[in-house]
Amino acid sequence: MLNSLALGQRRGLSLGTSWPVVLVSLILSIGLFSEERAYSWWIKGHGIITQAAVSALPEEVPMFFRAAARELAHLAGDPDRWKNPETRALRTTESPEHYIDLEDYDNQHLPPNRYEAIGLLQRLKRRPERAGLLPWAIQEHYERLVCAFADLRRQPDEPGNRIKCIVFAGILAHYAQDAAMPLHTTRDYDGRRSPDGRWIQKGIHAKIDGFPENHNISAEEIARNLEAKVQPDLWLYIMQVIQDSYKQVDKCYELDAAGAFDKPTETSRAFILARCRVAAQFTLDLWYNAWKRSEKLPPPFPGAP
Repeated sequence: MLNSLALGQRRGLSLGTSWPVVLVSLILSIGLFSEERAYSWWIKGHGIITQAAVSALPEEVPMFFRAAARELAHLAGDPDRWKNPETRALRTTESPEHYIDLEDYDNQHLPPNRYEAIGLLQRLKRRPERAGLLPWAIQEHYERLVCAFADLRRQPDEPGNRIKCIVFAGILAHYAQDAAMPLHTTRDYDGRRSPDGRWIQKGIHAKIDGFPENHNISAEEIARNLEAKVQPDLWLYIMQVIQDSYKQVDKCYELDAAGAFDKPTETSRAFILARCRVAAQFTLDLWYNAWKRSEKLPPPFPGAP
């Protein structure tokens, strides 16, 4: 969690700025944070998880892609960069792509089609921009990567095809990793209310987000024994990962209540490491299945280059 000085500096305030101006700026900052969902794994954390996934890619995936760990790790942070408060149109549409509040869907079967899901929410009298649309973001970015790999197969000497494979894969990695962070599957994403209506355990989200980089979880230990797996039903796999994350929400709050994220214990570190490994495995599998599926993807139209 940012302290007041750091927050003021990030909003462009110098150390010589008058305290009334600083106070107004902090109030505005708090207002912004209260209206927006928190970020998932901090950008460096996304990079660490992405590097772990790259290191486990099988040799059948093209060498240029396996050699792009640095680029993929950087690109995995872009969806959070798109939530810049000054890009208001983009931030508005981007924010719901990072989470899903499963409680808002009332245990209904979730259709693979984004617009059918929005129709479901409308029938439930819920707002899509509040309920979140993470699984559809994952599926759509996965299929963009499938298309890019298919273009690469048809035109392997076209430099643009290599570029877009890396770009789409890096972006896909971000959403895949958000799905493995339990607090991105629930309304209780940064605290719960006590019986008297008070918020408790506020700030839990930032503690988990920053854990990988703050407590030296490395790409090497995340990647240990990871192996790419074929997934015959991608939508089912996406939903299984999200449902598994949702089952870990209570554990997050239990560990936080015990202070195990403030002062890490063997148990809390093992818990976060396990979530990072799920995130890396999910990322790896999405990339690998996109490559496999691209082999049989037909051109988008006759004579397509």
